[in-house]
Amino acid sequence: MDRINMARVLIGGLAAGLVINIGEFLLNGIVFAADLAAAMARLQLPPVGGSAIGVFVIVAFALGIALVWLYAAIRPRFGAGMTTALYAAATVWGLAYLYPSIGMGMMGLFPARLVVIGIIWGLVEVCVAAVVGAFFYREEPAGARVAA
Repeated sequence: MDRINMARVLIGGLAAGLVINIGEFLLNGIVFAADLAAAMARLQLPPVGGSAIGVFVIVAFALGIALVWLYAAIRPRFGAGMTTALYAAATVWGLAYLYPSIGMGMMGLFPARLVVIGIIWGLVEVCVAAVVGAFFYREEPAGARVAA
């Protein structure tokens, strides 16, 4: 197929974004809640809440859409399926989770334990999101697009 099915990217991306949002809520809102509050207090910053959480939710959905778009883009070369979804997940994880987390850890913004657990959690989270998003992605049937 020569074109990415953007409607399916959106559907799969929203599903992937939902997985990311659930994972982030579990990690930051439950597992790390006390640790993050202590880290923010140490930095003399208010707890994360309100509009910041809203931005994080929107960005997680955007990340899910980008993840499924990447899956769709590499699918012609690697084939459809879980392996290709995991290739896309590894790329997104490296750019959106690993790289910034290492930076935050190196600057001492968060304790190393939180950074390492967050990196590992993120890998699992984005892999699950990629597989879920890829499940919803389908190419347009041949001949479905009318020439403009």
